[in-house]
Amino acid sequence: MKIFREALTQGYGQTFSVNKMIFEHKTPHQHLVIFENERFARVMALDGIIQTTERDEFIYHEMLTHVPAFAHGNLQNALIIGGGDGGILRELVKHKTIQTITQVEIDQTVIDTCREYLPNHSHGAFDDPRLDLVIDDGMNFVSSTNRRFDLIISDCTDPVGPGEVLFSTSFYQACKDCLREGGIFVAQNGVPFFQPEELTQSSKKLQSLFTDSTFYGVAVPSYVGGIMTLAWATDNRSIRHITVDKLTMRFQESAIETHYYTPEVHLAAFSLPGYINRLISG
Repeated sequence: MKIFREALTQGYGQTFSVNKMIFEHKTPHQHLVIFENERFARVMALDGIIQTTERDEFIYHEMLTHVPAFAHGNLQNALIIGGGDGGILRELVKHKTIQTITQVEIDQTVIDTCREYLPNHSHGAFDDPRLDLVIDDGMNFVSSTNRRFDLIISDCTDPVGPGEVLFSTSFYQACKDCLREGGIFVAQNGVPFFQPEELTQSSKKLQSLFTDSTFYGVAVPSYVGGIMTLAWATDNRSIRHITVDKLTMRFQESAIETHYYTPEVHLAAFSLPGYINRLISG
């Protein structure tokens, strides 16, 4: 049986049995593969690094979307950077207050491939009339657009190749400039047990720009190494300290069905282990 070996971290890696190779293609930006695995169902990798799996994607996508969405409480305009598999978009369209969703993805092939071979990720969300899909470099878009957003979600790859600029101070500054008053920026920020420098550097950059900047955690089985950190940044200090009662009210009124997210998990996610807090504080 063929084996897929991910080597994100020097000296350590994980392997997946490949029951069937579904798709393999070298796009203008990256090497994309989708294969079937008996434990995770269909798995997508870019440049040899696991990006998403059918079995556990709901954990990541729900937490990166619903934590800022329910904290804000009245999203009208949202921006997704990356997210070509459609999972973030699928969760965002569930929020009925949203009037427009702009998604900027650098690689059209990722979207087309995932719509065909990972259809449950987007679940038809690419056909939502509120969506404005832009094929462009995320950095180029945020540095040149006049649009303003209540929420920006950076669903990017790790800081190598096309994703490297999405961890830069200039990108964070441009995103801040695109936020409306009280808006929130969130982003995936790696697994700090294996990628501590990524967390420390992001923390320094975001703290220099935003009044309230921290991280919250989630454990996704296919992202090995324990807790993954998700960046949180806003100039509204109070929005992170919303009560569980208010979150529960918003969650119930939305009638959104989730498989991982709950108001209690929302608040608990900001309570991080000591080693992660020390990395955040530098």
